[in-house]
Amino acid sequence: MTSDPPTTLCCPPLLGAPLDEHDAVELAGVLKALADPVRLRLVSMIAAAPAGEVCACDLATPLGRSQPTVSHHLSQLVAAGILDREQRGRWAWFRVRPDGIAAVRAALAPACDSGFVESMLTE
Repeated sequence: MTSDPPTTLCCPPLLGAPLDEHDAVELAGVLKALADPVRLRLVSMIAAAPAGEVCACDLATPLGRSQPTVSHHLSQLVAAGILDREQRGRWAWFRVRPDGIAAVRAALAPACDSGFVESMLTE
């Protein structure tokens, strides 16, 4: 007696289609920039700011890093398209670009409704 192979997948695919080379290169650059703990903290601090933006001068102390180190990390996040930078006089102000993290969200979000995960956890 043989059993038939299942006709449905146990878990739906995370993406509707594989990434093409261009999208993979762009997503890898964003993920590489976010893979650093200092940069990840910077993004979270800026995203959580009540005004939605933060002056670079206010980031070094909470991070416990020097201003040049923070500036380097901020430059990497701007280059990756995660942050926008606006010069105001002597200081630069930063805000998170919603489209800069949209690709990460899309790659990590399950293709099914949110009830799928909960149903798997309760079984």
